[in-house]
Amino acid sequence: METLQLSHEDVLELFDYKDGQLIRKTGRKGDKGSVAGCIHKGTGYIHVKIKKKTFKAHRLVFLLHHGYMPDIIDHIDGDKTNNRIENLRSATKSENSQNQRVRSTNKSGIKGVSFSKHHNKWVVGLCKNYKSMYFGLYDDLELAELVAVEAANKFHNQFSSYRGVLNGKA
Repeated sequence: METLQLSHEDVLELFDYKDGQLIRKTGRKGDKGSVAGCIHKGTGYIHVKIKKKTFKAHRLVFLLHHGYMPDIIDHIDGDKTNNRIENLRSATKSENSQNQRVRSTNKSGIKGVSFSKHHNKWVVGLCKNYKSMYFGLYDDLELAELVAVEAANKFHNQFSSYRGVLNGKA
């Protein structure tokens, strides 16, 4: 995907932007003025075809507004279809992974909390810059969750998926 290189000028020529959507300026009869792209069933991202090449819409939106294409773009709210420019930011691979949602294989349902059968307790941990950080063992799941939220907010800063939690903002 994205082997065709697009410039800022190319994207400005091809699309207008409205409420997180790319609107076609050119195209076949009937395409002009239509919303570009569709949700890819496999990835969940909105994909757009340009000259027989596929691009992720959020990357085109970012390029349209900022004039450059970073290696990684993070959806702040975690919604792959929310391509409003306010929801997109440049990120490193590590920062982008910090903002991921709870994995489907997570048994506790809480990011950063797992159960240790060996200790019969909840374990709190997270990764920062590919290094594991350990925050203790807890009998109580609610306490483990509080520790996980505080740790993520402290160490992941604005990339924490718990932004605002514990400060009465969630």
